[in-house]
Amino acid sequence: MISGSKNLDSSKKINLVYFLYGKTYINITNACTNSCAFCLRNDKDDVKGAYMWHNNVKVTADDVIAQIEEKKADIKDEIVFCGYGEPLVKYNEVIEIAKYIREAMPDIKIRINTNGHGNYLAKRNIVPELAPLIDSISISLNAQSEETYNKISKPSFDGAYQAMLDFARLCVEEKIDTTLSVVSGFKPEEFPVDVKLCEDIALNMGAKFRAREWIQNGY
Repeated sequence: MISGSKNLDSSKKINLVYFLYGKTYINITNACTNSCAFCLRNDKDDVKGAYMWHNNVKVTADDVIAQIEEKKADIKDEIVFCGYGEPLVKYNEVIEIAKYIREAMPDIKIRINTNGHGNYLAKRNIVPELAPLIDSISISLNAQSEETYNKISKPSFDGAYQAMLDFARLCVEEKIDTTLSVVSGFKPEEFPVDVKLCEDIALNMGAKFRAREWIQNGY
């Protein structure tokens, strides 16, 4: 089962495209195969005032592209697929939007922030389709072992940790600029993340590594 939207105020405008610290983000879905203990969406419905919940509204690639067009003048440097959900739940739409960005804004870099379950969701290897369209990918490693990962990420299917690692290796093999990330400092007494072991996992597969400090109050 994939967790989805909260039933919040449907009168608020859904922000499919929003800005944070000068970067542009695409909030294409609220569905996710994980329910991470540290996820900001557990406590907030916005990012810097941009309302993030879709309220079960079906979002198409054209909807996202329309908001990109509206905000085009403010888009600089990079567009990131990252919102209150796992973007590769809608991998077909991500591919379509990335193709549009490549054609319409060839100087803009494209990144995907993902939990690494894209191939599980698609039931096939989508990495070769992503590789020519994106510049980088950040994958949530979250933990040094399956046991700790399952406690933190609370995945909706068995084998999620291995599926994420396999996806990451494929991204490296396709020569996508790949980073594995963890959130450090979140309730270490409950969720003991070994940052050094996580870094070793990333570097040993040829990926980069990033430890992000937990932001208690979100953005």
